[in-house]
Amino acid sequence: MFEKVRSLLSKYLDRHPAAKRTAGWLCRRKRRIVTWFFIFAHLAGALTSVRAIMEVRTAQGAIAWTVALNTMPYVSVPAYWVFGRSKFQGYVLARRNDLAHTSPIHQQYLVNLTNRGLVAIPALGHSLAVQRLARMHFTTGNDAELLVDGDATFKSIFEGIEQAKEYVLVEFYIIRKDNTGGELKRRLVEKARQGIRVYVLYDEVGSPDLEENFLAELRDAGVEVRRFNTTQGRANRWQLNFRNHRKIVVVDGQTAWVGGLNVGDEYVGRDPAIGNWRDTHVKVTGPVVQGVQAAFLEDWHWASQGLLKLNWNPQPAASGARRVALALPTGPADELETCTLFFLNAINAATNRLWLASPYFVPDEQFISALQLAALRGVDVRVLLPDKIDNQLVQLSGWSYLDELEKVGIKVYRYQKGLMHQKVMFIDDLYCTIGTANFDNRSFRLNFEITMAFADAGFAGQVRRMLEQDFADANSVKAQELKDRGFWFRFAVRGARLMAPVQ
Repeated sequence: MFEKVRSLLSKYLDRHPAAKRTAGWLCRRKRRIVTWFFIFAHLAGALTSVRAIMEVRTAQGAIAWTVALNTMPYVSVPAYWVFGRSKFQGYVLARRNDLAHTSPIHQQYLVNLTNRGLVAIPALGHSLAVQRLARMHFTTGNDAELLVDGDATFKSIFEGIEQAKEYVLVEFYIIRKDNTGGELKRRLVEKARQGIRVYVLYDEVGSPDLEENFLAELRDAGVEVRRFNTTQGRANRWQLNFRNHRKIVVVDGQTAWVGGLNVGDEYVGRDPAIGNWRDTHVKVTGPVVQGVQAAFLEDWHWASQGLLKLNWNPQPAASGARRVALALPTGPADELETCTLFFLNAINAATNRLWLASPYFVPDEQFISALQLAALRGVDVRVLLPDKIDNQLVQLSGWSYLDELEKVGIKVYRYQKGLMHQKVMFIDDLYCTIGTANFDNRSFRLNFEITMAFADAGFAGQVRRMLEQDFADANSVKAQELKDRGFWFRFAVRGARLMAPVQ
C-alpha cells in the first residue's frame, strides 16, 4: 500500500518540476526546524541543569535531574519547571509580611503563656532544638485524645463543630464531594447560618474534583472558602510541586484536630476498592491549640492576602490535664529543612524504643544512617508500612531498604488489615508524634505539613498500645523475600529507588 503511494507521488513530482522543487524546499526546511529544535532542547536542558544543581536541595535529586535534563531534555525540561523546584517563591515574603502584622499578637501570646505557667521547660536538649525549629514553646496544661480510624475521628470533629461559639477553621489536602464531604459541608453551612464565622482552606492539587456547586453552597451560607493556590505569583505559575498537605480543624481557638485523615468516604472505609482504612488523628485542647491555629493563619494569609481576628488567649484544658505538647508546622518556605531536622533529631535522641508508622517510606541516605545508628545503640527500631498502597513507585521503593535495615536488626512490618495511612512515631515510652508528614522527600522538603509532638508518658502509652495492635495485625518482612523475587521485580525495585529523590 505504502509502496504504491510512494510510487505515484514520485511519478507526479517527475512530471511537475515546480512541485518537486517545492517539496525539496519543504524537506530541507523541515530538517532545519528539526535540527534547531534538537539544538534548542539540549541547550535548554543544559541551562536548566545548572539551575537544578544550584537549587535542588539534595545531591541525589540534583544528580537525577541533571542526568535527565541532559539526556532527555524534550520531556525533562518542562517536567522540571512543573515538578522539579524545591523552593516555594513568594511564600517566604508573605510569611514575613504576615509575621510583621501578627508579631505583637504572638508576643502577647507568649507573655500570657509565661504568666499563666503554661510554658513547659524542656527536659532534654533535643526538646530545645524542636522549640527552635517550631519558633514556639512546648506548652503544658494540654489534653489529648487519640482518635483511631475515620469513624472516631469524624464523630469527634463533627461534635466539635456543633459546639463552636465563635469560629471554625477547616484545612484539608483532600475534600471529596461524597457522603463524608457532604456531611462536613452540611455542618459548616448550619454553623455559618447561626452567625458563626467559618473558614475553609483546601489544596487544589489534592482536591481537583471539588465542584463549583459544592463550594457555592458553602459560600452562599456565608462560609469563606479559599484554595491554597500554590501557583499564585509569576514565579509559581507553572509549578505543581508544592502542596498543602495539612489536615487541621480548629474550633474557637480552644480545640484542634490534626492527623492523617482527609475528608472522603475512603477514609471511613466506604470505598469497596480500598476496603478498611487504618489511620490516626488526635484531638487537642489547651494552649497548644493556638500553635495549630498559627499554622492555619499563615496559610490563610497566603491564600487570601488577609488576616483573621482569632482568639489568642491561651487557656489550660478544662479536664485539668497537664500534658506537654507542641505544634510543629513545616514547609518549603522554611529557612531550614525543618521537617528533616525534626525527624533526624527524634531518631538521634532515641535511647530505648523508636517505632514509626508511615504509608510512604522513601527516606534518603541520612535517615537510613540515623536509623542504623539508633539500632546499633541498642534501640528497638521498628518500621510499620502498608502492605498495599495507592502509589506503585513508593511501594517498590520500600522494598529496596529491607537489606540495609535488617543488617542492624531493624524490624520491618507490613500492615495486613487494609490500607494503613497513619503518620505516627513513638520514642522511649515518653515521646510520640502524630501528624501529616510522611517519611519521604515530598513531606521532608516539598509539602506544607504539621506534626503534633507530645512529651507525656500517659499519652505515649496510649500510642504504644495502639501500635502494638497494629504490629499484631501486620506481617514481619525479611530481606530474603526480595531476593526470592524474580529478576525483573528486583530490577524495578532498584529503579524505583533511583527515583526516590524526585518522588
